[in-house]
Amino acid sequence: MLISCNSAPDSSDKKIIRFNSASGITSLDPAFARTQENIRAVNQLFNGLVELDSQLNISPAIAKSWSISEDAKTYTFVLNNEVFFHNDPKIPIINERVTATDFEYSFYRIIDKKTASDGAWIFNDIVNPKDAFKALNDTVFQINLKKPYAPLLNLLTMAYCYVVPQKAVEFYGNSFGKNPVGTGPFQFANWSEGIKLNFIKNENYFESKPDHPIPLIDAISITFNQSKQTELLHFFQGNLDLFNGIESSFKDEILTPNGKLNPKYVHNFELQKNPFLNTEYLAFNMEDSMSPVCDVNFRKAIHHAIDRETMIDYLRNGIGKSPNGGFSPRGLPAHVKSDETMYNLELAQEYLSKCSIKQTKPLQLTTTSNYLDLCILVQNNCAKIGIQISINVVPASLLKQSKSTGELSFFRSSWIADYPDGENYMACFYGPNKAPNGPNYTRFSNHQFDTYYTQLINTTDLKKRKELYQSMEKLLAKEQPFVLLYYDESIWIKSNKVSGIRINALNHLDLRNANILSLE
Repeated sequence: MLISCNSAPDSSDKKIIRFNSASGITSLDPAFARTQENIRAVNQLFNGLVELDSQLNISPAIAKSWSISEDAKTYTFVLNNEVFFHNDPKIPIINERVTATDFEYSFYRIIDKKTASDGAWIFNDIVNPKDAFKALNDTVFQINLKKPYAPLLNLLTMAYCYVVPQKAVEFYGNSFGKNPVGTGPFQFANWSEGIKLNFIKNENYFESKPDHPIPLIDAISITFNQSKQTELLHFFQGNLDLFNGIESSFKDEILTPNGKLNPKYVHNFELQKNPFLNTEYLAFNMEDSMSPVCDVNFRKAIHHAIDRETMIDYLRNGIGKSPNGGFSPRGLPAHVKSDETMYNLELAQEYLSKCSIKQTKPLQLTTTSNYLDLCILVQNNCAKIGIQISINVVPASLLKQSKSTGELSFFRSSWIADYPDGENYMACFYGPNKAPNGPNYTRFSNHQFDTYYTQLINTTDLKKRKELYQSMEKLLAKEQPFVLLYYDESIWIKSNKVSGIRINALNHLDLRNANILSLE
């Protein structure tokens, strides 16, 4: 192997890009690619039928073309017949071509209850259960739907939909996630859990051309230091080539007040700030009848009391965009702009005066430590109009559990798009998706909204979909089940010796065209 788990980062003269995964990687099986960290790693090893380009447009991957039937219920994909799985002599898989049967197996595997995949939900109530996935021959694959589903192509770009070889899955069983076999630009080398994970270049990658080899680097090395401060130190010392994510404890060391890289680092490093389809918000529990949050006037008072510009400028060093519309963020066709001025203390006071329930004790706002400073700002803003808020800081795991079970009245949350379609955001307020059955953590229930949502997923007419988004966002604005904080941006810092790094608005890392300009 080019690199071993015990080798020093610079022990090889090969081109190796190194980065850290602070929260860890639990599996390299696409069926369990739920977290950003898992997805980031799995993306290097596997491919699907289609993928997203840098502008989030659908583009070919293993499927070189596709067609949709007139009734929009049958999708037919023609595969590139020059795509091969990574070689694995243990099984053995040697120069094994990807066929439509592999996709049929991979997709049925996702929805098989025995797999217990995190992505089993993606085809729920969408595909025809009798003949959902079908290999017509080696190069033609078909998906049959129960009814039209407009976001399907976007959904197919998710890591859950990557192709896997049946032979390898059956050979490794439950340990396939530790011994992955894919088709991607890199292939698995070795993994010492909690220490280091290594990938090496796939010499037989189907996108590679004689005049444009892919990938350009020889390997990827991922460490698992849980401390972001220590990770940052290793990055500045040259032991890592990429750094992602800014925490409040050290943001002022890295960034200027206006969101630029600290001048003392510009000679060795470069800052990449990218749009990120992540809406940060405060959520109300709409089923809570015991506190003032059950009154829409109280919710609207909080909405108008928060100074988001100050939040972004002083607490986030200019990272993020103040919301100018609905829940779907900027960058999506579903984004609906609003002329409303969100920060308006006079209007906030007016709504509070209309509230039918008077506060007898502070409203508890639950958050994690990373967002404490933002919540303190919210607390101070609300105090100006007479709303008392106490802050409860809990671990991320407890916050996730508590908001899923409906135990919290008021909490900080976020929604990172699974795929770039506004339907994925509106799903957060669809009645049947009420947590823990889905991402409706506000427990919002509105018959008209649910009707609009059903129409949205069943129509492919762009004009109609735009009208539906406007109607749905208008309903959400009226009922105020959430308070927007900001539309997020992703932050990456890279060594100046690294080029060709691509980050899309889902914060996915593409290293196919990455290169190291000068080796130390």
